[in-house]
Amino acid sequence: MPRLLSPLENPLLHDTAATRLIEQAAALQSPPHALMQRAGLAVARLALALAPHARTIWIACGPGNNGGDGLEAAMHLRHWGLNPVVTWLGNAERAPDDARASFARARGAGVHFADEPPLLEADDLCIDALLGIGAARAPGGRMADWLTRMAVSPALRLAVDLPSGLNADTGEWLAPEAASSGPHIRTPRHHTLSLLTLKPGLFTAHGRDACGTLWFDDLGVTPTEPATARLNAPPPSAPRPHASHKGTWGDVAVIGGESDAARGIAMCGAALLAARAALHGGAGRVYVSLLGDAGPMLDMTAPELMFRRIDALELQTLTAVCGCGGGEAVRSVLPQVLKTAPRLVLDADALNAIAVDAVLQTALANRAPQGQATVLTPHPLEAARLLARPTAQIQASRLAAAHELAQRFQCAVVLKGSGTVIAAPGHIPRINPTGNARLATAGTGDVLAGMIGAQLAAGSDALEAASTAVWRHGHAADIWPRETPLTAGRLC
Repeated sequence: MPRLLSPLENPLLHDTAATRLIEQAAALQSPPHALMQRAGLAVARLALALAPHARTIWIACGPGNNGGDGLEAAMHLRHWGLNPVVTWLGNAERAPDDARASFARARGAGVHFADEPPLLEADDLCIDALLGIGAARAPGGRMADWLTRMAVSPALRLAVDLPSGLNADTGEWLAPEAASSGPHIRTPRHHTLSLLTLKPGLFTAHGRDACGTLWFDDLGVTPTEPATARLNAPPPSAPRPHASHKGTWGDVAVIGGESDAARGIAMCGAALLAARAALHGGAGRVYVSLLGDAGPMLDMTAPELMFRRIDALELQTLTAVCGCGGGEAVRSVLPQVLKTAPRLVLDADALNAIAVDAVLQTALANRAPQGQATVLTPHPLEAARLLARPTAQIQASRLAAAHELAQRFQCAVVLKGSGTVIAAPGHIPRINPTGNARLATAGTGDVLAGMIGAQLAAGSDALEAASTAVWRHGHAADIWPRETPLTAGRLC
C-alpha cells in the first residue's frame, strides 16, 4: 500500500539512470508484467483512498509505460465497482509490451475508453499517467491540453510517479513557461505517487510545488544501485549534559555589517541577525565584529552579544561567520579570516568577494588540506557567480552545482532555495525537506549562517553542522503559526 512520505524520514533518492537499472534488475527477477501490475494496483489503491466517493475517475494515459500504469489502475478500479474513464494516447500496435498487456486487461474488465476527458466534479478524481521519468521534451498537443484541463478542474489530482513535464532528476519543468504557471502550484487537492524509487526532482527546484502531497510505493523492490542523493534527516534530540559550561559549546564571531556614513551605507542588521541566531542556536559566547566607521556597540535586544574590533578577535580559537552584510569592506579582512579561522561559515558578500578574486579562491581551497572546516551558504545567484555561469544553469541542475562547488573548494556547501541542497566531498548530497516560502524574506539567510556557526562551534563537522541547521531553520518556518508574520528577526 502506498505510504505518505514524512519530513521525519531520510530515504535514499535515485535519479533516472539509477531507477532504470533498478527496474531492469527487478524485472529479470519477476514474472512478466509484474512490476506494472504492482504499480497499477498501488495507483488504484491510493485513488480509492483519496476519492472513495468519486462518481467519475478520469485517467489520462500516455503512450508509454507511465500510461500502462494508468491502464492497469483502471482495470482494478473497474473491478471494484468504480467508474474509470480512460483517455489513451497510445495504441495496441505500438505500445510497449507491458502497457499492451495492461491495455488488454483494462478492455477485458470493461473499462470505458473515451476520446475526450469527462466533466468532473469536486468529489471526482483525475489521474495524470501521461509522462514518466523518461520524458525528454515538454508535453504538447492533446497531452498539453489534457494537463491544462486537469490543472483547472475542481477534482482531486493524482500524478503517477511524477507530474508530467517535470524533470525527475532536477525538479525543473521541461517547458520553462510552466515554472510560473499558477495551475502548477501545490494545493491540498494535488497528490503524487512515486513508484519504485524516490527521485531527486520531487524535492528540489519546482518539484515541491509540483508534487503536492507525496506518496511512495517501492513495489516490493530493494534498490540495487547507489543512491544519487538522500533526504536530509531531522537531527537527534540530545539533552546537554549538566557537567558543561559556556566554553563547552564554543565561541562564534560574526564578521560583517558594513557601515559607511559617507556613502550612506549601514548593514549592521545582517550581522546582528546572524549573531542572535548563533546565540539562540546554543553557542557559548558570541562576538560581533562590525566593519566600517560606525555601528552599535550594544544590542539592546541581545545584551549577551559582545562587540569587538576584528583586530581584537583571537580568530585562531573561534568559529567565524563572515560576510553577512559585509559589503565591500569584507574583502580587506577575508585573507586573514580564510587563513586563521579553524571553523568558518562564508555567506553573502564574502562569497561575492571570493567569486571575483582568484587569490581568495585559492586561499579557500587551501583550508581543507590544513584541517580547517568550511561551510559555504550561497543562494543561486551567489553560486552562479562562484561558478561563473548563469543562474538559470544553477537552478537547472541544483545537485550538480552544489557538488561542483563542494569539490572545487573542498568544503561543505549549502545551496539555498526550494529543496536546499547540502553537499560535501566524499558524501552523497542531501536535499532538505523542511521549509517553505515564508523564508523568502530578507535576513533569513543571515539567520541560517549564524545557526550553522553555532553547530560548528559545538563540535559538529561541517556537513553535519550544515545539515542540522538547515533542517531546523526550515522546520521553524513549517511550524510557525500561519496567522503570525514570519520575519528574520523573529526566526532567530
